[in-house]
Amino acid sequence: MSKLIKTSILVLFLPILLLADAKENSVIYGAFTLIPPLVAIVLAFITRNVIFSLFMGIFAGTFMVNISGANIFNAFFSAFVDMSGKMVGSLADSWNAGIVLQVLTIGGMIAVITKMGGPRAIAQKLAARAKTPASAQLYTWIMGFFIFFDDYANSLIIGPIMRPVTDKLKVSREKLAFIIDSTAAPIAGLALISTWVGYELSLIKDAYVAIGQPDINAFAIFVETLPYRFYNILMLAFVFFSAYTLREFGPMHKAAVRAYETGHVSDPKSKGVMNQENSFMLPKEGTQYSIYNAIVPILVLIVVAIVGFYINGKSSLEGEVLKAVEANPYSFASFRDCFGGADASIVIFEAALLSSLVAIGMGLKQKIFDLHEAIETWVFGVKALVITAVILILAWSLSAVMKEVGTATYLVTLLSHSTPQYILPSIIFILGSIISFATGTSYGTMGILMPLTIPLASAIGINTGLEGTDLHSYIVLNIGAVLTGAIFGDHCSPISDTSILSSMASSCDHMDHISTQLYYALFVAVVAVVCGYLPAAFGVPVYLLLPLGLLVVFLVIRFYGKPFMKA
Repeated sequence: MSKLIKTSILVLFLPILLLADAKENSVIYGAFTLIPPLVAIVLAFITRNVIFSLFMGIFAGTFMVNISGANIFNAFFSAFVDMSGKMVGSLADSWNAGIVLQVLTIGGMIAVITKMGGPRAIAQKLAARAKTPASAQLYTWIMGFFIFFDDYANSLIIGPIMRPVTDKLKVSREKLAFIIDSTAAPIAGLALISTWVGYELSLIKDAYVAIGQPDINAFAIFVETLPYRFYNILMLAFVFFSAYTLREFGPMHKAAVRAYETGHVSDPKSKGVMNQENSFMLPKEGTQYSIYNAIVPILVLIVVAIVGFYINGKSSLEGEVLKAVEANPYSFASFRDCFGGADASIVIFEAALLSSLVAIGMGLKQKIFDLHEAIETWVFGVKALVITAVILILAWSLSAVMKEVGTATYLVTLLSHSTPQYILPSIIFILGSIISFATGTSYGTMGILMPLTIPLASAIGINTGLEGTDLHSYIVLNIGAVLTGAIFGDHCSPISDTSILSSMASSCDHMDHISTQLYYALFVAVVAVVCGYLPAAFGVPVYLLLPLGLLVVFLVIRFYGKPFMKA
């Protein structure tokens, strides 16, 4: 290596070298904590290859942690070893392992019911009703409300069922992925009983304890935040309005025109289509299509998951909460507490495994396939989602690297200093979106911001003269900003696990999905701030703000959006 190259490398990494011995990584690296997510995100847009981009983002982070002195080569070796350890550690985490297993198992179940012709039967039934692109999109939107309890399950189930319908009616895969992604997390986030609730309640409860209010009813606070989930509500409305009016703007309009005029539901130039289906999974000739071949296994999945949430969650309860559940086991509060304590990753994996067995049993009884072919089909469905599992592991590994270098801590420190009362909810929403975009996780963002937001909102509210109900409402408003900002950033991030699953379930190129959804998510976020968090912080009632936001969303779609179908 020439002297010039060596000098260039040393100059490039000199700031990191000088900071390498400090204790607090967010202080040690400062702005350099942003390198891992920036590398991953920028490369994702440049190369349109998510796996390579995530890999390089992880490597950039581990290189930062392991570099010392001027021995670049040892740092490269140590970074590679550390990166491997991060991947193993991500998969060793019980939650992550459960997510991988549930994704792979649902993939196997979908392969079996596809082989039996179940999704085709549903598609035929819906096709008889959904005779226009608008109705196909609206049916997809409606189905999102039925699988409200978990965003992962929502994406994995709805995509394969609706894809044949939307393909037939020339709805772009980008729009299908957008509808799925934009109903999954917003609905799960709003649902009173879901796999999200327990985690969110624990964050709210702990943060109120920190400000000296240990007896607060966390669930009541959670319910009070629902009207302030401006982004969630407006995004669900946006999906409905755009589907109903058949108007699009930005890159989504280009995709809609391509699909409708050429019949190419996916961009022919895209090479990274995450396709879950293959000719091997198609039904044999002569197979009698029945909607029950899909409905029964999916109902088993949903029912077993709901029952499993209750049983699994109850086993994790203790003390007064457990006594209350045992005293009144079928009350709403009991279901709430049990669902909140459930390990969703394990429960959905168990439900998917049982539904796979039910599907195989139904196929054997109908003599659609023999046992060997059934197992082979199930394994093929698992293999089809291995690429998704790889991406999820890499995304979690990148999140672990960013936690180690202090990316989120640096962002919070940088952006959460003394803030005027009226601007704090908007700042919290934007800060949450930045952290979520950079880390690709809504859960992680909530965990980072909630312990900071409630004490900060309380302190700022008290300092500006708020008290009683006004102070309480102000804190609730900021909690809503945390919970929605995390989802907005997640929608925009190419390293988000939910967006990755939405791309896979729709058989859509992942970067095509992100680049088309980004414009819509940004627009809805701007409306959420301008018509929501800013005026709400000044005391404008939410019952005026929500209709205003809905009206703005509709008017923009109606008059700025352009139709893609010829009259």
